[in-house]
Amino acid sequence: MNVQNPSAERDYIPIADHGLIGNLRTAALVSIDGSIESYCVPNFDSPSIFARILDKDKGGHFSITPTVPFTTKHNYLPSSNVLQTKFLNEKGVVSVTDFLPRVENAESTRPLLFWLIRRVEVVRGTIPLRVECAPAFNYARDPHATQIVPDDTIPLQFSKQNKVIFTSRPAASPYLARGASPQSTSHNPLTLDLRFLPESLLDNVPVPEVSLETLNLSAKGHLGLAAQAELTLVEGQRVTFVLRIAPEHKGDGGSGVDEEQAELLGVDYQKLMAGAHKMRPKDDPVMTSELLDHLFVSTNNYWNSWIRKSTYQGSWKEAVHRSALALKLLIFEPTGGKDLEEIELLHLDGHKGSKPVRIGNGAADHVQLDIYGELMDCIYLGQKYGKPLSYDTWVLVRELVDFVVANYKKPDLSIWEVRGKERHFTYSKIMLWVAIDRGLRLADKRSLPCPRRLQWLAARDDLYEEIMDKAWNKDMQVFGQSYEETDVLDSSVLIMPLVFFMTPSDTRFVSTLKQVLKTPERGGLTSNNLVYRYDVNKSDDGVGGEEGTFCLCTLWCVEALTRAGEYERPLLQRAVAMFEDFLLYLNQVGLCSEEISESGEALGNAVQGFTHVTLISAAYNLSRTLANQRSV
Repeated sequence: MNVQNPSAERDYIPIADHGLIGNLRTAALVSIDGSIESYCVPNFDSPSIFARILDKDKGGHFSITPTVPFTTKHNYLPSSNVLQTKFLNEKGVVSVTDFLPRVENAESTRPLLFWLIRRVEVVRGTIPLRVECAPAFNYARDPHATQIVPDDTIPLQFSKQNKVIFTSRPAASPYLARGASPQSTSHNPLTLDLRFLPESLLDNVPVPEVSLETLNLSAKGHLGLAAQAELTLVEGQRVTFVLRIAPEHKGDGGSGVDEEQAELLGVDYQKLMAGAHKMRPKDDPVMTSELLDHLFVSTNNYWNSWIRKSTYQGSWKEAVHRSALALKLLIFEPTGGKDLEEIELLHLDGHKGSKPVRIGNGAADHVQLDIYGELMDCIYLGQKYGKPLSYDTWVLVRELVDFVVANYKKPDLSIWEVRGKERHFTYSKIMLWVAIDRGLRLADKRSLPCPRRLQWLAARDDLYEEIMDKAWNKDMQVFGQSYEETDVLDSSVLIMPLVFFMTPSDTRFVSTLKQVLKTPERGGLTSNNLVYRYDVNKSDDGVGGEEGTFCLCTLWCVEALTRAGEYERPLLQRAVAMFEDFLLYLNQVGLCSEEISESGEALGNAVQGFTHVTLISAAYNLSRTLANQRSV
């Protein structure tokens, strides 16, 4: 058992030891020891308030952790994105349930509450806990003021409770550009409040007492006071903490009458509270036990009802469904975004010292021509399995294909977003071919007008011949990374049969696939059944440094083996073995990172959407191929 010792100085928690919660507007990483490690509010592209995963001392956190040695378990509720962390030792078990609320589809008229809810409940015995809420606004760059004040947002029987208000002060940031005025800050002050609701769930068990106090963490680099509370709960006691952006308006605690007074007046207290709810703004309801229970149930039901729409019934159902739920968490429901200027945050330590920490994306203005293929494939599949294209949409699609036809001869920086010179990358050329091909398929299958059909056909055929001529290395018998470097192997070319550029039984593709499957020492890209993108010692990507095997590439390889395995049975068996091995590297709640180190440690982006979508595709095609093989 992995025993956690809270008395020791807390170090970084491994990337794999995190779960993810979200509400389709933003998401939060929750560590296995009960700390919110990453959280941006109110949206994905908003500055962080917690970023402990990037700096263990001053990044900001919201932790609920035992003060005595414990072991821990992490799990999602079945078919849900509600996360549960359990702390266990000989004297007790405590459960912390974390979620960002969603309303059920049938309740779409209810506003979405932008609350982070953390429910602490004793399952058995007792375990002393320490709660710390230490926001670090704007990636730990903005100072803040902290106040503990009476809580005016709860029923009157809890009127002696306090809440904590955190207000950022961006104009006072020590990280303002030299010579910049306080008015030049790009964002407004943000105010959060931390509230709690104590409850007794058993007769003869008192409601727990919770006392919030300020905590000075300036010695670790924090720019404002944190809040803390010491909890010693027993079985039957529960405390729910709620962190939110404080509403601008002021409200009272509801009816102004407590339960005992309501009984003396002969008034049903629940009806009285229901009336009080209706009088308050919908985005600031009275925080009652019933409301919190409702939010928990409706959020769980939302995820349950969404994943029930899945039709996958193959051998890897649990992994596929968890991947689908993870992908859903990464979706920004309103769509859209903002400027992605890349900035280095030199004041942050980086995870385990992996500086520099960057926000934004320096590749946002890169020329990546492969995206047109991915977009056109999505459009094609969308109209195939969903709503057919309208004429006006088709006109826009034609313009997109015309652009591809006019530019397919140009170099780019491709899928790996290299920071070096533009090249004619094989992957981009394949995806440009896909863009033109899907346009032609749409025109043919839907009998849509295509005035430039002959030019599209000529461009598609010319591009195919060009790839077969310029990307093929006759000596090595492989497709190279680019026209300029055909001696560099790149696993992205495994996409060929997956997008129907080439049949998986083609000798050129099979030869390339088998070379990728060799170990790096023998000129391949596969180590321990995991696949690298390319050899960083041979390809100048402008980034430098070592990297682990790439999860996306491993799953592309699984699917390529699956498709080739329809013609060579041993390759299908290798696909099953590689996929089963890969699943061993999912973390304890079934989530994927971007890379895996030689020692099996999760690296890079986590949770990685590209990995999860490719896992679903690999599992689906592997299950279908195996079923077809059995029926023969």
